Amino acid sequence: MGKFAIKSAVHLFLIKNGNILLLRRANTGYEDGNYIVPAGGLDEDESVTMATAREAREEADIIVDPKNLKMVHVMHRTKDDGGRIDFFFTTDKWEGEPRIAEPHKCDDMNWFPLNALPQNVVPYVKFALEKSNQGITFSEFEWEV
Repeated sequence: MGKFAIKSAVHLFLIKNGNILLLRRANTGYEDGNYIVPAGGLDEDESVTMATAREAREEADIIVDPKNLKMVHVMHRTKDDGGRIDFFFTTDKWEGEPRIAEPHKCDDMNWFPLNALPQNVVPYVKFALEKSNQGITFSEFEWEV
């Protein structure tokens, strides 16, 4: 076993009045029909907070200042391609009203009560949200220990 470069992704928990913003994936070939939060991979020339702000703009058409992001969870999850580190942030400050900005990748965007999430939330996102709500800042997902 050798060392490998691990892939990273960022996720944004936008929470307002006890509700979280969720987007339903469509036409992507990955988790279509399931809800996720604004998220995406890092580009090589950006920090995790810059990437989170970019994804918020690209997917929900809102402006988030990277300085206003608070890290609430980090997850190491296994994938067929070897593994991934996910960074989960939240903020209560943004400009604009969230809307579907990528209709070719998303067919629904709504606010859902934190205590009544839809059944079809992507499992690792739901797990990270539960852990962050418990004040747990790190988890490993789908590793057989």
